[in-house]
Amino acid sequence: MGYEITLIPGDGIGPEITAASLKVLDATGLKFSWDRQLGGMAAIASAGGPLPEATLASIRRTHLALKGPLTTPVGEGFRSVNVALRREFELFANLRPARTIVPGGRYDGIDIVLVRENLEGLYVGQERWVERDGDAHGQAESVAVVTRRGSERVIRYAFEYALTHGRKNVTLVHKANILKLTSGLFLDVGREVAAEYAGRVAMNELIVDNCAMQLVMRPEQFDVIVTTNLFGDILSDEISGLVGGLGLAPGGNIGAHGAIFEAVHGSAPDIAGKGIANPSALILAAAMMLDYLGEAAAGDRVRRAIVATIVADRVRTRDLGGTATTEEFGDAVARRVA
Repeated sequence: MGYEITLIPGDGIGPEITAASLKVLDATGLKFSWDRQLGGMAAIASAGGPLPEATLASIRRTHLALKGPLTTPVGEGFRSVNVALRREFELFANLRPARTIVPGGRYDGIDIVLVRENLEGLYVGQERWVERDGDAHGQAESVAVVTRRGSERVIRYAFEYALTHGRKNVTLVHKANILKLTSGLFLDVGREVAAEYAGRVAMNELIVDNCAMQLVMRPEQFDVIVTTNLFGDILSDEISGLVGGLGLAPGGNIGAHGAIFEAVHGSAPDIAGKGIANPSALILAAAMMLDYLGEAAAGDRVRRAIVATIVADRVRTRDLGGTATTEEFGDAVARRVA
């Protein structure tokens, strides 16, 4: 059985970590047909914009993409390419798993999955300058949009994820003590959804600042976290820091009719072409993609191979204290998978 998937290598270190990831996927023995497309800065010269219609058309056809990091041009009138992709395909849930890989650090045994609402909140980009006392730049406003529909579908996704993956608890993170309407709506909907899962999945509630502290003080208490867009963006990076940084942080953007899996870190142009980037995040995102395709056994093989490569073989890229190149690390993981 073969799978047709849109492949967006991306900018900066993107092509390097993509090449390593494809070697690992090839080692699974599964068959893939890759439709290579451009995005970000790599698309500007040939397509005139960071998100070409050909790329969108490809994802509309395949309903699935593996994506390296994309750079949004600064000062050119372009909004975030990643945000545009999420909106175009209504990828409402951002799934960010984080698990301790390198033992002996300050935080051992972390296994947290953060589910972030991906389309609403302050990131809708409804901003404006407000004229005040004749000064057009004296005050700025930004609108946070939270809907019952958007809240319910992402919270329900978190609970269903917990059920499917044998998770016991969902922590709903909010700021309803201050943002009584927007965060309050998210919390109210969460309580309604949680009632449907009573006896199967537990729910607790945390104010976002308390959650940020608890993640540092006692991260072992967390299982699945669900929260709004801005809070999820910040907390997911904090959680990544607990397990070794963004180089080990995969992400999946999930919708009702498609998904895009990605390395959540940036394009790192300062090290592009040097062969020292850690491809683990994109390889782990590829493992998430295998799960999504129903190839969970292959996804588990990839995850186990990364752990064995780093821990048992001690093949590590520079950010993990080693000397392996991007290609060497990818080859080592691929050997373990095969």
